[in-house]
This record gives sequence, C-alpha cells and structure tokens, in this order.
Amino acid sequence: MKFNELHLSTELLAEIEKAGFVEASPIQEQTIPLAMAGKDVIGQAQTGTGKTAAFGFPTLEKIDTDNPAVQALIIAPTRELAVQSQEELFRFGRSKGVKVRSVYGGSSIEKQIKALKSGAHIVVGTPGRLLDLIKRKALKLNQIETLILDEADEMLNMGFLEDIESIISRVPEERQTLLFSATMPDAIKRIGVKFMKEPEHVKIAAKELTTELVDQYYIRVKENEKFDTMTRLMDVEQPELSIVFGRTKRRVDELTRGLKIRGFRAEGIHGDLDQGKRLRVLRDFKNGNLDVLVATDVAARGLDISGVTHVYNYDIPQDPESYVHRIGRTGRAGKSGQSITFVAPNEMGYLQIIENLTKKRMKGLKPATAEEAFQAKKKVALKKIERDFADESIRSNFEKFGKDARKLAAEFSPEELAMYILSLTVQDPDALPEVEIAREKPLPFKPSGGGFGGKGKGGRGGNNNRRSNENRRDRGGRRDQFKKGRKDERFDKDNRYRKDHKKPRNTSSEKKTGFVIRNKGDK
Repeated sequence: MKFNELHLSTELLAEIEKAGFVEASPIQEQTIPLAMAGKDVIGQAQTGTGKTAAFGFPTLEKIDTDNPAVQALIIAPTRELAVQSQEELFRFGRSKGVKVRSVYGGSSIEKQIKALKSGAHIVVGTPGRLLDLIKRKALKLNQIETLILDEADEMLNMGFLEDIESIISRVPEERQTLLFSATMPDAIKRIGVKFMKEPEHVKIAAKELTTELVDQYYIRVKENEKFDTMTRLMDVEQPELSIVFGRTKRRVDELTRGLKIRGFRAEGIHGDLDQGKRLRVLRDFKNGNLDVLVATDVAARGLDISGVTHVYNYDIPQDPESYVHRIGRTGRAGKSGQSITFVAPNEMGYLQIIENLTKKRMKGLKPATAEEAFQAKKKVALKKIERDFADESIRSNFEKFGKDARKLAAEFSPEELAMYILSLTVQDPDALPEVEIAREKPLPFKPSGGGFGGKGKGGRGGNNNRRSNENRRDRGGRRDQFKKGRKDERFDKDNRYRKDHKKPRNTSSEKKTGFVIRNKGDK
C-alpha cells in the first residue's frame, strides 16, 4: 500500500515524498489506519521494520501546533533510539511546525530543561531521565493525548518496568496508547491489560523479521582463539563497513583497543560513553572515517546506518531475539550482508534456538589461517600501490625525491626496494602485536524440560544424549579439523563453507548453571 492511500495530510505526504518513501512497510500499513482512528495498538515488530513512522505519522497528524503544551510522550530504551526517533519526527513534522525534543541520561539535565521550556509538542526520552524531569516538574504531562512505548521488551530487559509504570500512572487516562515490542512476554501483556483500552494487536509474521539478504555463518572456536580468528577473517574478507558485537562494556573496550593495535580503524560504543563522544563515533562511522564499530546490544539498538556489509558476533547474544536485532544492522535497502557468529564449543546448543527463531540455518565456516590473512593483506597493499601510481596528484610529487630515489636505485635492486615498501605496508604475521582479551565465561547451555536433549517431558534420555565422535565433527567441526594441510570432503571447492550443516546433540549429563534458554511455550 502506498502512503497516499493512508489518508495522511498533504503536508505530511509532501515530507514523506521528499524523503523518497512511497510504499508503506507491513507494520506501517497495518498500524497507521488504526492509530489514525484513535485506537490503542500493540505492534509486534523488530527494529528496522519502520516502527518510528508507524507511530510517528499518526502522532504528528494529531498535534495542534497552536497549543504549546506537550501532547505526545514517547518512551524509548536507549539514548540512540530516543535521538533517532526525535530526528525522524522532526524531519517529517517541521513543515507543520511541530517541536520535538529528546531527553536522556548522560547529558546535561539543565540544558534539557531549558530546551523543554523553549517549547515541545512531542518529547522522546529514556525512562530514568523522563521520570527525573517529571519529578522536577520540568515535564508536564497533563495535556498528553498520545503515549508511545517503543521497544518495550528491551526496556523490561533493562529493568525499567517500575519506571515505566510510574510514568504511565502520571499520564491522563483519556489518552491513546501505542506499544511496540519485538517479543510479547507476560510482563508486556500485563502492561497492555493494565494501561490500554481494548488494544488492537498488529503482528508482523516471523518470516518478515529477518532479511533473506543476510548470509549467516558461524565459526566454532575456543574463547582464547576468538580475537585472532576474527581479525584474520576481517583481513581475508575486507568488509567495507562492519559492526562487532560484544556482550559487555569491558569486552567492547578491549576489542576496540585490540582492533586499533592490529591496524583497524575502530571505535566502540556502550552505555558508559558520554553522549558527545557517542554521537561523534556514530558520525565518523556513517561518514566512512571508521571501518569497524564495536558495540553492546543495548548501545546498537535502533541504530539506522546504511552500508554495513558485515556483522561479527564476537560473543553469542544472551537471548535469541538480540541476534535478530544484530543481524538486522546489515542486509538493508536491497543490499546483501553477512553475519558471522563465533561460538564456543559448549555454546553450540544456542545455534539451534537462534535458527528456530530466524527460520534460517547458519553455515559452518572454516577459520582463515594466518597465511591466508597475510596473502589477503598483500593483495590489498598491491592494489593500493597500483591506485596511487595511477593518481596524477601523487605522481606529481615524485620528482621531489628524484635524486634520493636514483641513489637508492644504484644501491639496491628494484626487487629489494619493492620488498621493503611492502614490508612497511603489510604487517608481518610473525610480528603481530599481542592482544589480550580478558576471558569471559561462555553462555552455559542448559536445556529446559522439553528442550534439546533434556530428560524431562519430551526430552531424550539415556545413551541418546551422548555425543558420538562423528557428531563432534558436526556444526563446523572441532578445531583440530582445521589444521594446515588437513582436507575434509565436507567442505566445498574453496574449502571454507560447510555442506552438511548437521545439528549437534546436546548433552544433558553436563551439570551446568547459569543462563537458561527456554523454548516458546515452556513454563
């Protein structure tokens, strides 16, 4: 359905056309008519499906610009998402004169109070900062007509439930409420029952949650080999723009430092970074001044950056939905992308759970060797030299070094000089700087009662739980399969991609504690 069929104002349609949008996405097509009719809506959809426009366009249409009061409140889990939503709403509402402000922690609250005093029709913010402003009486909610909860499940995961309920309780009961969430846990349903009036439920089919344009791979690798494995793969694949996901803030800092040491243009973002630096990093990444962005799941939620070709999951995510959000950073706007997940041997059971959600099998990928990485870097160096020699602006400076060059040519052979240039350009694989990444415990896989290999109801007990030697070779194989010179018929002609894609059996005999993943429907 086209946007001009959704009964939007000519003013808003002009801004939509200016932005180059014609067709509404599924979540927009289903949500906008309901929201325009004043109904409460629960929308179940992932990041990247067009949720901001789905709730933003109807909200903008309702704003009375003659009334200076705050008329719409949007609660978002992260600073990035709040800023992004504010920018989008401002872009589409500016011709109407709609004032949109974003508020979040990590920035001066005094400046935000000043901005609110200067006028705001729509306020987008994170729960903690919103509550702080409300308590200071800097944010008045008495004329709120529309309340929006964006990425509600993520806010629950971050422990914001109490803050959210406190904010909602202060908003007038006579309002419209729109709630968006990737998943629908019981806590979200309770919010719907408690704070919404006969909400309409819009759900985007699972097949629409992940793009078919993302090729998904995994590498089975020991924790202490992950960093070298990842950087070698980067050297071989030469991604144009990539995001590396780490599970913790410490991990992001260490990976960023390590990538810089190895010569990559990398920066990291996580919750402890001040907002000014976060915005600078994101701007540099968007403008191509960085090759690699390292991020936690929370920091990357809601990022809308085009041109990302590769996503590297250095750590497997703590929940399968986060995996969907991660790989959604690539494969956009009709362009293909790749995601590579590094999996510790005792995390292999998580792959099946992720695949059940994405409805797509990951392919096993053989780690690149140090020699392959070295050869790839040499190719890049040679291409750069060829490009530079073809660049007249560079060649025009050669004559400045003519006398010295002739002296060197008399002392050394052309081959020796070329080898010296390459040695300066390409890092020697035998002299790479050591990078130490602190060890973190892999996520222990502990199947629930009806889970994989469990002995409970529907599970498999007895000898079926023991992984045979043949099964140990499944899903990317053991690391010793990839020793130099070892050939395996299960890899195709370039000896990198697995053909069988078998599933491992998961042992229930291993006593592990910690994080438990349950299938949908499990109690």
